[in-house]
Amino acid sequence: MSGTTTAASALRRRATGAGANRWVVLVVLCASLLLVAVDATVLHVAVPAVTEDLRPGAMELLWIVDAYPLVCASLLILFGTLGDRVGRRRVLLLGYTLFGLASGMAALADNGAVLIAARALLGVGGAMIMPATLSILRQVFPERRERALAIGIWSAVAAVGAAVGPLLGGFLLEHFWWGSVFLVNIPLMLVSLPVGRLLLPESKGDGSGPWDLLGALMAAGGLFAVVLGVKRLGGAETAGSVWTLLPLLAGGALLAAFVRRQRRRTHPLVDLHMFARPAFSTSVGCIVLAMLALVGLQLIAAQYLQLVLGLSPLETGLRLLPLTFAAMGAGLAGARMLRRFGPRRMVSAGFCLTAAAVVLLTAMGGHDNWPLLLAGFVLLGFGLETTLFGAYESMLSDAPADRAGGAAAIGETSYQLGAGIGIALLGSVMNAAYAPGLSGVPGVPASATAAASHSLGEAYEVAAQLGGPAGVALRQAARHSFVHGLHVTLLVSAGLLLLGAVMALRLPRVMSCEAGTERPVAAVPAPAAPAGEGPAPDLPSPRGATAPRINELKV
Repeated sequence: MSGTTTAASALRRRATGAGANRWVVLVVLCASLLLVAVDATVLHVAVPAVTEDLRPGAMELLWIVDAYPLVCASLLILFGTLGDRVGRRRVLLLGYTLFGLASGMAALADNGAVLIAARALLGVGGAMIMPATLSILRQVFPERRERALAIGIWSAVAAVGAAVGPLLGGFLLEHFWWGSVFLVNIPLMLVSLPVGRLLLPESKGDGSGPWDLLGALMAAGGLFAVVLGVKRLGGAETAGSVWTLLPLLAGGALLAAFVRRQRRRTHPLVDLHMFARPAFSTSVGCIVLAMLALVGLQLIAAQYLQLVLGLSPLETGLRLLPLTFAAMGAGLAGARMLRRFGPRRMVSAGFCLTAAAVVLLTAMGGHDNWPLLLAGFVLLGFGLETTLFGAYESMLSDAPADRAGGAAAIGETSYQLGAGIGIALLGSVMNAAYAPGLSGVPGVPASATAAASHSLGEAYEVAAQLGGPAGVALRQAARHSFVHGLHVTLLVSAGLLLLGAVMALRLPRVMSCEAGTERPVAAVPAPAAPAGEGPAPDLPSPRGATAPRINELKV
């Protein structure tokens, strides 16, 4: 009898890909995530070089930067649910291929239109890769304690990728042309494709009923329009434009129609009943709120450190490394903290710690105080990663295994939407606090004040054009107003984080690890290895917790 039980257990572990090689599979999946995380930020430092070489118009430049996150966010649900139907490994490998081809296309682009198209294709590839990695991890680590450790490692890698992007981009730009920031993807893809084909297991959901293609397109169109509208809300010039309101209204209508369609279908594309589970819906809400509140970080990174303190882009990246290391530490310690404290206390404490870090950073002034920044960034990185780790782990564990791709896509989409809404909301707060400080500067005409009120960078440009005492006065007023606006924005962010701490009290008190709570996954064995090489290993998947993908924010 014991022999039969052991054999059945071995067969079950092989079917789910949870054999001894599952940790090797985790390495493959982490490499995939690292690639996507790096590509989300590596272009930021290359924008000046791209502008000088390709001479894109203002609208073209905006789309060069935004095409990747817009397309990626809008297609996450489509490809996440498609992976549940046709095979997550198949979608992941196709994403690898497309990502490699699009990287080559971007590197060789000779005009803005080609680069925009290449960035859009990179977004398609990223949307294939991101939910597939997390859903495969869900399948390969069926036991929750091991899965928590795997998610911790995975999210720590995401934190590394977010920080490595600008540093890698800066290094490449110092030695090569701007296209090299894309070419670096190709060798990784050439390695990932054959390794993924040999090591990753194939898995699907229950496969019942036809895949809702129309519903998938409705979700993609609705998300694209909403994310586009939210991004435009963050710009002072575009916030009240009809071209901002129309995408928001059209996207909201499409998403409402999508929800109505899913409720009526026997086999819905997205199981809306998952949101009736307190752990799942609360985790999604915590992810949105964490990203919404933390967008204030980009004000510090992109503008305060460079424009107020005068640091170079490389110095800025190095100054932010402690934040990354703290996030890595939280990811690696996440599984142990989750077992000891449970999801409720872990996520709530992470919110409180992050709020404390944000409040501490309000002591920043017009001069460099590196011990304060170091302490604030360490607390910020550890608290944010603790929050996101606990929320993602609870969301993924509470979702049915056969809906892992859809659940992972919902988590990634909530991350992107939270960041986009945060840019719009906190950008508006920053504008409201920054602009009044520039009124009535002695010797500065009203037209110059109006131009300077758009952003600190523009204020510096206007001050340089004015010159003399008026220019000096405008520059000093802009610096003081920016620091004041930053303080107000960070306090609003801290309030949102404390609201998240209260929301997290709906999460489960303890981490449930009972056997038999997982729903079975219909798995398809991976292809056999070539003759003479033995059987193919059984293996498999941000952070969603991907590291914060931060777009440039104008004030």
